[in-house]
Amino acid sequence: MTSLPQISEAEFEVMKIVWKYAPISTNEVTERLMRTTDWSPKTIQTLLKRLVTKGALTYEKQSRVFVYSPAVEESEYVGQKSSSFLNRYYDGHISSMVSAYLENDRLSEGELDELRALLKNKVDN
Repeated sequence: MTSLPQISEAEFEVMKIVWKYAPISTNEVTERLMRTTDWSPKTIQTLLKRLVTKGALTYEKQSRVFVYSPAVEESEYVGQKSSSFLNRYYDGHISSMVSAYLENDRLSEGELDELRALLKNKVDN
């Protein structure tokens, strides 16, 4: 698996916006993040610059506006982070993770129904 850039929690919030709305301008990213965070526009611009430096984002200058696109696919990044989490905390065993959630009543009845449906679908296919 290709090594993906290490990004912080704050940078991940920026990436979620870019993944969802790309191509997206600096102003649009800032507007969307200011609805859900208390970050200043300068902080958001700094996070965007860091993500470009790390190779997670690319940009193109259109007139006087920077427009960002992801350089890393969301599914690839989340998949790698999920595998890393599973390996780090559960020795790579998803059954151990699910068991831990079940033992601590962390799954709602709806989530259990979703898991049953996913497993049934996987077995049937």
